[in-house]
Amino acid sequence: MKVMFVTNEYPPHIYGGAGVHVEYLSKELAKLMDVEVRCFHDQHYQEGSLKVDGTTPDDSLFKACPKQLASPLKALYEGLVFAGEDMTADVAHCHTWYAHFAGILAKKLYGIPLVITVHSLEPLRPWKREQLGRGYDVSSWVEKTALEMADAVIAVSQSTKDDVLRLFPKINPDKVSIIYNGIDVNQYKASENTEVLNKYGIRTDKPYVLFVGRMTRQKGLLYLLKAASKLDPDAQLVLCAGDADTPEMKAELEGMVANLKKVRSNVIWIPEMVSREDAISLYSQAAVFCCPSIYEPFGIINLEAMACGTPVVASAVGGIKEVVVNGETGYLVDPNLSETFPHDPKDADAFAQALADKINVLIRDPALAKKMGQAGRLRVEKKFSWQSIAVQTKALYEKLVAENKAAQE
Repeated sequence: MKVMFVTNEYPPHIYGGAGVHVEYLSKELAKLMDVEVRCFHDQHYQEGSLKVDGTTPDDSLFKACPKQLASPLKALYEGLVFAGEDMTADVAHCHTWYAHFAGILAKKLYGIPLVITVHSLEPLRPWKREQLGRGYDVSSWVEKTALEMADAVIAVSQSTKDDVLRLFPKINPDKVSIIYNGIDVNQYKASENTEVLNKYGIRTDKPYVLFVGRMTRQKGLLYLLKAASKLDPDAQLVLCAGDADTPEMKAELEGMVANLKKVRSNVIWIPEMVSREDAISLYSQAAVFCCPSIYEPFGIINLEAMACGTPVVASAVGGIKEVVVNGETGYLVDPNLSETFPHDPKDADAFAQALADKINVLIRDPALAKKMGQAGRLRVEKKFSWQSIAVQTKALYEKLVAENKAAQE
């Protein structure tokens, strides 16, 4: 059996959880079958049963269009290029809306069963219009079309499955399966390496709160910054944040950090996505990891922190509620989101205060933090291995291939 992954992100071009998912799942599946990855960058290599082929569109093709529209147009272009290179896989498996047009063409032109893993949903990310303008209408249209015609939809959490069926009622519930994200517990584990702390100017004699994520509305960094002034004075705040959705978003958050530094001396801003090795060291030695997202279908960063033995304080949204066990591996804080656009917390200050309160509990009680960190590590080991996820995914492929063969006979 051969599966064709279609994805925007693939190493070394990874900026989010979907890219991490595709990287690890493709490698694990390649132990069980042939895997071809078609991605949006100029990568070409083969290792055993894993083959990676990327392509980068000529930017000059889009120089005359508004900047906001370039990204969605490139995604459609990539789909056409991939379809024009022949598709010989038994299953096409798409990740994020960028890849969905290629999946649509694979099903329509080549008769290949289409699988889509839902890492996020465009209707629940209305702030993307700030980044894409009317291109957001294109991304939403592509996503809806692909999901409704897919032979199988994989939701990364029960919350995500509920959202899929609520937002796209034409989808047969029997076509939607839940297969969690995973983590490599042999790679993500506690590290005592303090060199990375020295590298970024983080004190080793004071506890620190860690944030890792992009500068987007979705990741909720705004609310952690609001909470910062309420944190224990002894606590350092370490922010690994890069890849802003818009220049305006970057300027707004950088301005908040600058103002915060005027009243707190222990704020460390790392304006980039750090290497995996550095991230593991930062997770491992943090007193608390904070994930203040207002939308998170799964939240793989929480798994990463937990695997490194660090307790988590996170928003009680989406799949996070299926990863973090409140009072056992950390604390969940309800952001009390508005039901109306753009679905921000109804009371931002109250949410920030609640985050600070729970963070402070763990900062001031190292024994409790250690206990929760150990519980988090055990939970990750038992529930979220890539081996299990690959086996579940392969079984789904086999079912679809058998059904497709029967339909053609």
